[in-house]
Amino acid sequence: MENTAKLALLVVVITVLAGGCRKEVQRQDEKVAAVDTWEKKTDLLNQIEDKYENPEAHYQLGKLYQADGLWDKAEWHYNVALGFDPIHRQAQAAIVKLLAESGNKARSELSAEIYMNQAGTSAQASLRLGRAFQKELLDDYALACYRQAMDLAPNSAAIHRQIGYYYLSKGDKVRAEEYLRRSFQLDPYQAEVAGVLGRLGVVVQIPRETEKNTGALDKILNQ
Repeated sequence: MENTAKLALLVVVITVLAGGCRKEVQRQDEKVAAVDTWEKKTDLLNQIEDKYENPEAHYQLGKLYQADGLWDKAEWHYNVALGFDPIHRQAQAAIVKLLAESGNKARSELSAEIYMNQAGTSAQASLRLGRAFQKELLDDYALACYRQAMDLAPNSAAIHRQIGYYYLSKGDKVRAEEYLRRSFQLDPYQAEVAGVLGRLGVVVQIPRETEKNTGALDKILNQ
C-alpha cells in the first residue's frame, strides 16, 4: 500500500511538472510570435517611410493588423495599397475577408461583386482574383472567379488545372480528376498534372517532344 501511494504521488508530481512545462513552452512561443510580428511591422513601416507608394508593404501591414483584430487600421492600409495598385488582387480579397470578419456582411458582398465585375473582362484577372480569394479561404468567390475565367477562356489548360487543384484541395477527387484530365488534354506537356493524375489512378503519357506547345493565353495565365 505504501509503495502504491508513493507511485500515485509520483505520477501526480510528474503530471503537474509536465503541465507546467507545457504552459511555459506555450508562453515562450507566444513571446517569440509577438516579437516576430513586432519586427515585421517595424520593417514594413520602415519600408513605407522610405517609399510611401509601396502597395505590397501596405497590404502586408494590413494583414498583420487584421490578424491582431485591428479592423480599421487593416482596412485603411488595404485601401492605400489599392490606391497605388487598383488591381492588387490580394488586397481586394483581403478587404472582402476583413469586412466579413468584422460583421460588415453587406459591404463584404458588395466589394466582392465590384472586384469580380472589374476582373470580368479578363481571364487572367479573374484567375488571379480567384487565387487571392482561395488564399483567404473565400471558396465560393474563388470558384465563381475560376468559372468566370473559364467562360472567357474555355480552352485554357491553366484554368482547368486551377479548378482541378481547387477541387483536389477540398477532397473532391472526382471533380478534380475531371478538370485535370481536361487540362492535360489541352496541354499534354504538364508533368506536374500528369503526376497528380497518376496518384488519382489515371494513366497518362507525356509526349516525347521537348518543345512545350502551349497557347499564347496559357503562357500569360501561367505567369
